[in-house]
Amino acid sequence: MPGRQTARIIAGMRRLKTALLLLCAAPAGAQPFASLKTAAVPPVPNLERYVRDRGVLIALGKALFWDMQVGSDGRTACATCHFHAGSDHRSRNQLSNPGGIFEPNHQQAWEDFPFRVFVDGDNNRSPVVRDSSQRTGSAGMFARIFAGLTSSGAEQGTDASDATAFRAANLNLRQVTTRNAPSVINAAFHVRSFRDGRASDIFNGRTPFGDSDPRPNAVGVVNGRLVPELVRLTNSSLASQATAPPVNSVEMSYEGRTWLDVGRKLLPARPLANQDVAADDSVLGAFTDSCCQGLAPPLTYLSLVQTAFQPAYWDSSQLVDGQFTVAEFNFSVFFAMAIQAYESTLIADDSRFDRFLDGSAGSLTPQELSGFEVFMTKAFCQFCHSGPELTNATFTFAVRFGPVYQSLAGKPASPENVIGDTGFFQTGVRSAGDDPGLDAKDDFGVPISIAARNSDAPLGIAGAFKIPGLRNVEFTGPYFHNGGMASLEQVVDFYARGGDFPDAAFLPVEISPVPLTARDRAELVSFLKSLSDERVRFERAPFDHPGLCVPVGYPDAPAPDPAFPRSAVDRWAAIPAVGRAGNSVPLQTFEELLKGIGTDGSRAHTLTEPCSFP
Repeated sequence: MPGRQTARIIAGMRRLKTALLLLCAAPAGAQPFASLKTAAVPPVPNLERYVRDRGVLIALGKALFWDMQVGSDGRTACATCHFHAGSDHRSRNQLSNPGGIFEPNHQQAWEDFPFRVFVDGDNNRSPVVRDSSQRTGSAGMFARIFAGLTSSGAEQGTDASDATAFRAANLNLRQVTTRNAPSVINAAFHVRSFRDGRASDIFNGRTPFGDSDPRPNAVGVVNGRLVPELVRLTNSSLASQATAPPVNSVEMSYEGRTWLDVGRKLLPARPLANQDVAADDSVLGAFTDSCCQGLAPPLTYLSLVQTAFQPAYWDSSQLVDGQFTVAEFNFSVFFAMAIQAYESTLIADDSRFDRFLDGSAGSLTPQELSGFEVFMTKAFCQFCHSGPELTNATFTFAVRFGPVYQSLAGKPASPENVIGDTGFFQTGVRSAGDDPGLDAKDDFGVPISIAARNSDAPLGIAGAFKIPGLRNVEFTGPYFHNGGMASLEQVVDFYARGGDFPDAAFLPVEISPVPLTARDRAELVSFLKSLSDERVRFERAPFDHPGLCVPVGYPDAPAPDPAFPRSAVDRWAAIPAVGRAGNSVPLQTFEELLKGIGTDGSRAHTLTEPCSFP
């Protein structure tokens, strides 16, 4: 009895200590912690100018996000790089390196990580055992040249030059992106999208760059006439981001394809025509029929657009420039706004940590509570991962502290008057010479950095990247913008030694060696895993989805594709369709994938189930 009473007293004291941390430990420049349920996705002002049925808009967005028809090859969807807790955990043919050597079609192994290894893992000034500037990105599109559409709407293309770096056995392979794919889950809270923030919160209708693009990117029907129109919707970085991959020749497109071509191809198409959709899909189930894959005939993307959007943006027999229908010309607007509407439903706000913050004291284990204490005190995590969203790159943080703020850096290379963009930091993952991150210009020659646009003060933006949120981080490996860490334990070790490049300019003072014991580190990892939403873990609504085939590299001796003799034949893995009730087993982590854990059926998305095309 006395033992039980003592245990209760200790547990009570622990809860009190954690409550005091929640109230008092948020430093200057950080937000207090709260359940994500307290944060709201900011509304898009003036949305009704374009949209007349938001429910159908979300369905249109989900169909477009998961549809392999969107890619030039008819086999690449937005979801190809965001199918796994909103990110990508494939492990073969996932490497790139713009400035150095890498092995195309490499099968990543546990021993490959981390990319930078020291003699003393706790001392970032000890000799370097191994180092690489390569990145774990996402396999996207073959290097091909767009040659038009057939009368049936299929894309024609020709293999590009053999000079591409992505080759094996004298055959072209799918190209790989130069940054690790971030999760789209909870991305609706971010002010800016992409890891470097180049997708503006102002949507201009066709490109990611907001007000940098001055063109009228839409046409409207006014009194029977076609009138060029400037699009300018705020709180819309997800829409801005969505305009880039479908016309990017590494990610989804043959070189030279435009948004007008994408619209002409997709508008007559039946959504998800070659993919399974669960009858109880939480969004698309109402649009399916037992007759066939995809959405039921006679539904097309045009019919969904006509229901979701105001007639002024599609209802005209006149042609723009004598070539394109109004709907074709405006398709980038439809696509991006629909993707934003769908992604704004992907809010994971019911982790055990959220329940703890909602008042359920027993939602966290003693080890997780201790890990939260390490997070708040010894590890300095809360300086960058604060507030309900657990990142400073959000609307709520920007409203409180502004789009530009004084850097927290205090090292000799980073004087205190150096400024940067809210929610972006150089953290010593790689040097700025490998990837400038925020310190770049958009396609119109305008700095991506808001600080660079609006201040003459010294800038601390070289090599800076957006601070990610931490919810569901258990499933979003590999980690960092270069995908150079395979596990949360490796990430914690990285921060414990003060990053991998201690002499990088503009490191915040928080990126310094911290004395974390083995127990501290285990408790911190345990806490980070408490941030997983069970709906994400099991792909329950709203995280259910259509089926998908994803390319998973090539055999060691790849064969040529009869239709494209310079290209190799892909290997494919199935991501099965799942309805609102989700899977019976949890998602596989990246570490488990590398170690072969879960192939006995105890994990989902093991990338071992074959997939074929009609």
